[in-house]
Amino acid sequence: MTEMYRSEYPRPQFVREAWFNLNGEWEFEFDDRRIGLKEKWQQGNAAFSRTIQVPFAFQSSLSGIGDPAFHDCVWYRRRLSIPEPWHGKRVLLHFGAVDYMAAVWVNGEQVAVHEGGHTPFYADITDALSPTGDNVLVVRAEDFSENLSLPRGKQYWQPESHGIFYTRTTGIWQTVWMEAVYPTYLEKVQLTPDVDRGAVEIRAFVKGHTRETELRLQVRVSFKGSMICEDTYSLKEAEETRTVVLQDYRKRGFQHFRRCHLWTPETPHLYDIQFKLLVDGQPADETSSYFGMRKITIEDGIVRLNNRVCYMRLVLDQGYYPDGNLTPPSDEAIRKDVELTKAMGFNGARKHQKIEDPRYLYWCDRLGLLVWGEAANAYLYSKEYVRRFMKEWEEAIDRDYNHPCIVAWVPLNESWGVPDVKDDAVQQQHSLALYHLTKSLDDTRLVVSNDGWEHMRTDLLTLHDYEPSQEVLETRYSTVDKAVNAIRKHNKPSFVGGMKYEGQPIMVSEFGGISFKKSDRAGWGYSGAENEEEFLEKLKAVVGPMLTSPVVQGFCYTQLTDVEQEINGLLTYERVPKVPVERVREIVEGKRVPL
Repeated sequence: MTEMYRSEYPRPQFVREAWFNLNGEWEFEFDDRRIGLKEKWQQGNAAFSRTIQVPFAFQSSLSGIGDPAFHDCVWYRRRLSIPEPWHGKRVLLHFGAVDYMAAVWVNGEQVAVHEGGHTPFYADITDALSPTGDNVLVVRAEDFSENLSLPRGKQYWQPESHGIFYTRTTGIWQTVWMEAVYPTYLEKVQLTPDVDRGAVEIRAFVKGHTRETELRLQVRVSFKGSMICEDTYSLKEAEETRTVVLQDYRKRGFQHFRRCHLWTPETPHLYDIQFKLLVDGQPADETSSYFGMRKITIEDGIVRLNNRVCYMRLVLDQGYYPDGNLTPPSDEAIRKDVELTKAMGFNGARKHQKIEDPRYLYWCDRLGLLVWGEAANAYLYSKEYVRRFMKEWEEAIDRDYNHPCIVAWVPLNESWGVPDVKDDAVQQQHSLALYHLTKSLDDTRLVVSNDGWEHMRTDLLTLHDYEPSQEVLETRYSTVDKAVNAIRKHNKPSFVGGMKYEGQPIMVSEFGGISFKKSDRAGWGYSGAENEEEFLEKLKAVVGPMLTSPVVQGFCYTQLTDVEQEINGLLTYERVPKVPVERVREIVEGKRVPL
């Protein structure tokens, strides 16, 4: 076996001690003729001709294969041993993400089927395990590389990357792992902060609940190692909600009282929380998590974070890597991206066309970075697209609900998936439905209807504008009317379907895109610079009007890194800064910059 990549705990928002990482070398086979099911490869006896390094897709170099060609049906296999201390418990098998459809067998018995390339799933495999301990795990993944109505993000449907589209991802691309639980266990816990009350709502979901058993949940909340509060209460149903008030007296008198410690990008304070599930008085499950006391609202047309005015300085982040494609090569690489983003003066990131690895959100929580969580869109509309997309979007919101860094949800971008939304009433209703669906699942965050243009109902008016002229930008964003009604190069209206501007905060959520070649990689951008000084001048020319505009409340600069054929990043694809990060920071934060 080769060295295991991505060995860190994959679900940082809900941690159990008893877990086992299944990343590493697996047997692998292309099934271009789709004969695997007919020949019963799922039984685990067929000879596979290749090996692959999980969790990297075969298109990436870190997989050990590095083949970008179309192979839309692939198979994986590995031996599976269950740790001896797990005997007598239930064994849960988890997949972080498999693109696009997955079927899973253990010892020839199908244990899971999942559709959706960017969201997790799991299966209880206990009853399929062999009593001898010799088990075979088989996974079949099927992609649809040329289907433009498939939720795919930036994955291109042609053989080679081009324009704004990149190399495809097929099969397993996030961590595979197991954990052990008792028959009754906590399936998940949703944590909703209430900054104004200094409280957190705990919504616990229990699996294996029966009326004959007495369930109690013990909750302990601490801050930087000091106990804040604890509570133990009965659970009558499989889903229960409880509110816990946070009070920090520090045992030093009332004058030192704090209702709660707030999470912001500058002070990313996090509370630790431990759960112990008691069944008939006996411990049955223990998990740990964390939460941030954070509130994002719009009041009188102004975005506020924890009741204070919040100007968002975001950077567009595609989340691609030169050796792992969609899969970050390491936890250190993820942290480095967050640290470099902050070092350049940004207080947030818009994760573009990708439901990001939970470890990225973990580091944003820990280090303090606002995040717009964005779906991986399809390109064309169809009824099948609607079914697929709605399911995957619900799963994404559910997975990431607890992360304090996420302050906005973006289900659609630039009318992808709804290309005729300007005139098609059906597509307008789909866009409107996504807004309300998202609000129904999470009413604590902002929702962007259709980032860039052609909005239906939306909390923010977001506009994409790659105009390079400082003078034009200053004029365009000098008044609300000019910003809302400007004719940009894309010639798309700000609103469709009879919707009109209703005082929403205005943000320019894509702009810049200045190409600057600093490596052997050739490519393009929306405008160009030949040297560092020219790049900084052009950067200041587009960022300055955002900061001085009386109507713009935030921006998202394109983009963090070069990606494949794009060379419009602030960093190279290998994450090397093209200019000193402190000079970028001065421009992004609006300080005087000697050029």
